[in-house]
Amino acid sequence: MQTPGPIQYERATSVQNAIELLEKYGPETRILAGGHSLLPMMKLRLANPERLIDINDLDELSYIREVEGEVRIGAMTRHRELLESELLARQFPLFIDAEEMIADPPVRNRGTIGGSLAQADAAEDLSAVCSALKANVVIVGSDGERVVSMEDFHVGPFMTAIQDGQILTEIRLPLRQGGTSAHEKVERRAGDFAIVAVSAALWLEGGSIADAGVALSAAGATTIHATRSEELLRGKEPSEELFAEAGGLAAEDCSPIADGRGPVDYKRHLAGVLTGRALSRAAERASNQEG
Repeated sequence: MQTPGPIQYERATSVQNAIELLEKYGPETRILAGGHSLLPMMKLRLANPERLIDINDLDELSYIREVEGEVRIGAMTRHRELLESELLARQFPLFIDAEEMIADPPVRNRGTIGGSLAQADAAEDLSAVCSALKANVVIVGSDGERVVSMEDFHVGPFMTAIQDGQILTEIRLPLRQGGTSAHEKVERRAGDFAIVAVSAALWLEGGSIADAGVALSAAGATTIHATRSEELLRGKEPSEELFAEAGGLAAEDCSPIADGRGPVDYKRHLAGVLTGRALSRAAERASNQEG
């Protein structure tokens, strides 16, 4: 097995200190959060930073709380904390769906939501979860903070809107009336990356779908935001036929790549089926809440 090349290491004492260190050492410096995405890439020499800035001491970035009509999640919040959050289970149950199938206990105990999103791996679940929920992320640098939508956050494979000298600090999920959600995933074995996964969110009003969010993991070079499916759903009453049609559009609009997990046609088929299934499950949850 290959090993990483020589590397310098430093622990940040605060968000401001992390930003100062990033600016001091330049673009070949990377942030180390949970490390379960970055370190394997370093072992394979797919990532070759000259220096790591470890932010694991930054407890200020570990929280899940409701603030001003949003659920805000600190970037250093661990998968295990997401899985155990009563607030997320109540407001955004697709988080729990996804976290129950992410990796294994050691990864869930160390991996973070910020690290997952910043890695921008198209097969990663939480990017689809946050995209479906129309989340925003907070990016902080020496010139202040900016809020970026998930639609604009991932700019390419393993590429995000985080610039040199900046750090992702928070994820913001808007709270809206009538919200319901679900996440569906097919994997080769428990804890594996998805063959395909789909996150779906519905916001219901008067028996109709006021708004919808649909996003797919492992169905293209980046997380797929299924905008045509969302447009189809808006203003209509939930039904299995409607959800199947939305799934068909998602299957058409994704761009899976053949690999060891399956051929393109199989992945497209899964994208359609899982989209319909996630939407149906979300609608069923809304009916159960009303009952």
